Amino acid sequence: MQTIKPQDAGFDSDRLSRISAWMDRYVEDRKYPGSSLLIARGGQEVYFSASGRRNIAADLPFERDTVARIYSMTKPITTVAAMTLVEQGLFHLDAPVSEFLPAFRDMTALVPGAERLDQVEPCASPTIHQLMTHTSGLSYPFNPGVLSREMDEQKIMFGPNQGRLADMADRLGALPLAFRPGTRWEYSVGIDVLGRVIEVVSGQSLDRFLADTILDPLGMTETRFRVPEGTGNRFASLYTPLSGSAMDLNAVEKSGDPLRLTDEAGSSPFETAEMHSGGGGLVGTIDDYMAFAEMLRCGGAFDGGQILSPHTLGFMMRNHLPGDIASMGPQSFAEQPMEGMGFGLGGSVVLDPGRVRSPCSIGDFSWGGMASTFFWIDPVLDLSVVFFTQLSPSSSYPARPQLKALVHGALVR
Repeated sequence: MQTIKPQDAGFDSDRLSRISAWMDRYVEDRKYPGSSLLIARGGQEVYFSASGRRNIAADLPFERDTVARIYSMTKPITTVAAMTLVEQGLFHLDAPVSEFLPAFRDMTALVPGAERLDQVEPCASPTIHQLMTHTSGLSYPFNPGVLSREMDEQKIMFGPNQGRLADMADRLGALPLAFRPGTRWEYSVGIDVLGRVIEVVSGQSLDRFLADTILDPLGMTETRFRVPEGTGNRFASLYTPLSGSAMDLNAVEKSGDPLRLTDEAGSSPFETAEMHSGGGGLVGTIDDYMAFAEMLRCGGAFDGGQILSPHTLGFMMRNHLPGDIASMGPQSFAEQPMEGMGFGLGGSVVLDPGRVRSPCSIGDFSWGGMASTFFWIDPVLDLSVVFFTQLSPSSSYPARPQLKALVHGALVR
């Protein structure tokens, strides 16, 4: 990607400097250990900044080639991979999951107001489209509710050290759904199940399919389910302000240290990962993810090749819900605001910037990860923005709306 002067891309350099000052404050206030930000406009790099440390104890700086856990920013990659199979006519979006995964036959859903796992009624198997849009009836262990508590007890999380994807998907299929598919929106492991569908349809493991179809063609050679060999101590440590699990979004007890170390190079399960979690398992670099973001911005095109048709990507990045997320009765954690925000296939879509209450454009497509990473594509302003850090959970601080305000505030034309 060519680098140009910010003013040649409509940015004010002095206003852009506010971003680095903001990043430094997050480090000085011990909110984030370190972070990096990459901005491109019209396919040209406009701004890069890094601040703080990727490993505090070892005093290693957070740099451009730092390898980070992108967690749920894996979801758009997996969804794009699935859509390459849809384009080949190998399945359609209304196909039931049970067509590919027998464990999802004879499904039941919890009755409204259920207080026990056995309070269920028969229901249809979720569809591929419902997996992609978080309307499948699946959930996450950190959400409230009966199903989430059971998933937590059974440790159904698709973590890097939790065995094979096929086995975890089968265990999940044995549980009831939180609600009838299509009736609500709830953030879920649906994209992990989609990853297993990809394996069945393609005949390849998910890591191999993603590498062949998305990662290697885009030059994302340091993005994998396992920390790539040769990256050494470039793999960032993970921190949390919580006293318990860094993934416990319902926790209120904070640690005495707002940057408590919870995972680091040398002992991380991501260095020996067996699980291919299509919903949250990839690690990678900021330049790798910018390559993916730019492919989305360019309508599926990359360096003389084509991952998806621009028509397919346009279809993916429009709202697939009847209204905004808030209108579908969500009771779960979400990486983005729910009012004024719709959901496409694998990511959120801005419907009404005023109701989102953050500077943005109609049609912004975005998603984030549990370790506070974030990306968005703005089709109106022709922007691609990727932000990396390593603090879990992502709900700890309002960094995402602040960052959007900073970027919009630096644009003067």
